Amino acid sequence: MLVDLSHTIGDGTVTYKGLPAVRICDYLSREASRANYEGGAEFQIGKIEMVSNTGTYVDVPFHRFADGKDLSQVALERFVDLPAIVIHDERELATAEITGKAVLFHTGWSKHWGTPQYYEDHPFVSEAAAVLLRDRGARLVGIDSHNIDDTRARNRRPVHTTLLAAEIPIVEHLCGLDVLPARAFTFTAVPPKFAGVGTFPVRAFATVP
Repeated sequence: MLVDLSHTIGDGTVTYKGLPAVRICDYLSREASRANYEGGAEFQIGKIEMVSNTGTYVDVPFHRFADGKDLSQVALERFVDLPAIVIHDERELATAEITGKAVLFHTGWSKHWGTPQYYEDHPFVSEAAAVLLRDRGARLVGIDSHNIDDTRARNRRPVHTTLLAAEIPIVEHLCGLDVLPARAFTFTAVPPKFAGVGTFPVRAFATVP
């Protein structure tokens, strides 16, 4: 069974307050395309304008570090069919087996997606937990919240800094984690192969036996 863990991106979607909304429109409309074809054939070519931090997306080292790997440089193996676990409380990390796994933090905050509350006082991961995840070999870390770091202060974003320095991808703005088992599933979140970009939307999903 496949479980979709991504928010839908539509015209007008805003992921971060203060960043521009997504703009989706026709570059070539179906009506305009008819002049190019015979027999009633028609096609649509869309145009999308958005910041890379839109919807459910992955961060790779270049997002935080100028000399870090960008989306085109991170191996597919870092994003595909990762053994995964769901964590509800950081205290679970003390006994959880996380080496080589995607660790997904279920906070329940995704229920506020699309509302003003989504941006305020959101759950996040602590620096101590990020260090533990790094030291115990997590392969990817995700969260169903507005940010994996505390955004209430202009700090150094310790979770991004710790994980991306260790080349551990981060997936933010997940949803649907409530229907997953705690263990025994895999996680996939593949971005396009862009050079010079450190963040981009993904279609994140779980494969549950």
